[in-house]
Amino acid sequence: MQPYSTPFYFVYLGLALLPIVIGHAYGKKMMGYQVLFNLVFLWLTFAGSVSLWALLGFGAFETLLIKAYEYYKIKREKNAFSVFVVTLLLSILPLFLVKLNPLINPAHPESIFGFLGISYVTFKTVNIILEIRDGLIKTVPLKEYFYFLYFFPTISSGPIDRFRRFKKELEGPVPKDYPELVGKGIFYIFQGFLYKYIIGYLIDTYVLHKVAILASLHPSFGNMTVSMYAYGLYLFFDFAGYSLFVIGISALMGYHIPPNFNKPFLAKNIKDFWNRWHMTLSFWFRDFVAMRLMKTMMVKKWTKNMVLIANLGYLASMGLMGFWHGFTWYYILYGFYHAFLLIGYDAWLRFKKKRKIKIPDNRWTRGVSIFITFQFVFIGFLIFSGIPNYAIMHVLHDQAPLPNF
Repeated sequence: MQPYSTPFYFVYLGLALLPIVIGHAYGKKMMGYQVLFNLVFLWLTFAGSVSLWALLGFGAFETLLIKAYEYYKIKREKNAFSVFVVTLLLSILPLFLVKLNPLINPAHPESIFGFLGISYVTFKTVNIILEIRDGLIKTVPLKEYFYFLYFFPTISSGPIDRFRRFKKELEGPVPKDYPELVGKGIFYIFQGFLYKYIIGYLIDTYVLHKVAILASLHPSFGNMTVSMYAYGLYLFFDFAGYSLFVIGISALMGYHIPPNFNKPFLAKNIKDFWNRWHMTLSFWFRDFVAMRLMKTMMVKKWTKNMVLIANLGYLASMGLMGFWHGFTWYYILYGFYHAFLLIGYDAWLRFKKKRKIKIPDNRWTRGVSIFITFQFVFIGFLIFSGIPNYAIMHVLHDQAPLPNF
């Protein structure tokens, strides 16, 4: 059963959540029932397919890695970099194989190692390994770890939470603001319905499919432009709606899961956009890829050029994000496109400072900034959609497969 896919799913979900809400109202977290709730809905999602065994096998594999590395850190005074790197690479290996499989075996793109949400669960385990190395996590208690790893609302598509934050809430009492959380949770769920099942559905059904096919078969500036805006808006309303379901359900369970979107199309520049769009993912790559690489370059004194260091951080984090979406040229191009936008924006800031250019800050200049950022962002969405790829294939060949959204 696909999460959040039908109205009946929400009926089952609401009935199952009711004891948790009632228990919280009386100051009881009912952890036993919460565990049962997670197990039942994980079973409904994964049962009857190889994905269930992949999920269980992945969890066992990652647990062994994390506990082995934790044991090593406790027993050894020195933290060998090679051991850390091997642990990290092994943790990422299942996800790498899943992403690589469609490239080497296009006839059977589904990998036996794959399951719904493997990316987001991998982000959680990598987060734990990195913070064990940093000394921020001393030990990983298995009960809290498994609940975090298999927390049902976030397992399929995030948002990506951090173990230390989640563990603090898990171990704490019922939140003092729980009545307010319930109100927010219900609001988020209804807002998710509006985004995903009304606005997203209308864009997908009446605009995107028709225009995207036209753009693929008869590429023109007009078709490509409408496809670009339609795809970008559909992507936002569909994914933001899904994220709102997750945050709302988690709130009813008493957890403050971090948001994924914060009015991204009102961003005044590309940095502001990535502080608003898929925030838990962009912050994850910022903290665990870009910042770590930049710190390593400064500590190792590979270069003293801070501009170069920052630019390499952008290329590494955004490029890796592109590869994470898939080993397909337009995903990879999308990642590096945003890296160069970030590099270009930094260069513009340095140019303004050097030339002492002062742009007034008012509603007109902010409006122009938002408009320009919006266009650059949506060009990126067009690249990400793959629609230009299908158009190129149609031009080069008499027939080409149509885009599938």
